[in-house]
Amino acid sequence: MSDIDAPSPYTVTVMTMFPEAFPGPLGVSLIGTAWKESALWALETLDIRNFSSDKRGFLDDTPAGGGPGQVLKADVIAKALDSLDVSGKRLVYMSARGRRLTQDKVREWAKADGLIVLCGRFEGVDQRVLDARGFEEISVGDAVLAGGEAAAMVAIEAVVRLLPGVLGAAASLERESFEDGLLEEPQFTRPRTFEGLDIPEVLLSGDHKKMAQWKQQQREATTKERRPDLWEAYLSNLQANGASQRK
Repeated sequence: MSDIDAPSPYTVTVMTMFPEAFPGPLGVSLIGTAWKESALWALETLDIRNFSSDKRGFLDDTPAGGGPGQVLKADVIAKALDSLDVSGKRLVYMSARGRRLTQDKVREWAKADGLIVLCGRFEGVDQRVLDARGFEEISVGDAVLAGGEAAAMVAIEAVVRLLPGVLGAAASLERESFEDGLLEEPQFTRPRTFEGLDIPEVLLSGDHKKMAQWKQQQREATTKERRPDLWEAYLSNLQANGASQRK
């Protein structure tokens, strides 16, 4: 196959005031190798500062209706986005007021042709451009950050690791947290005893059935304790599928 016929890799474009923040952790380990050496995905940055029509280069203005801080202007963001090919790609704005990032959402994005991520600053972005261009507002947690760059890296890493070939064996993804509604079980490795604490004996027994049962029990107990919201959803899903409800 010629280079002309070669399929394009999954491309992530980050719209940011600080392109120098990237790749950051996206450039290391298996994900970095999949980008720099294997070309299984591509990372681009777009400096939104280049799209200001103000002779001073300002991207922001005071909030309508008053209030502290500054707001990134709709026309600047629109001009930057319109310079990109958005066909088949998902548009995401990292925002503390957005819907929570979930594994289901990540899987959905990984099936698209690519991802365009807008990183906000100051008090945020003019809502009109978010609505007009169809951005999804997504939050990585119930905390406020100084800007969207760190959150963007979280979202991008979650998506890219699902792309075929990035992590190698697909089996490594099957029993992870959130994949079936439960958190992952605790993990152990040598030495057998660490500061008086032993690896659970069942994991050393060689009995695969008992080990699988123990892991499932641990996943359920951990989810019930740490994420009661996920636990209730898991029970509802079991009930909907005709399974007996665990209590």
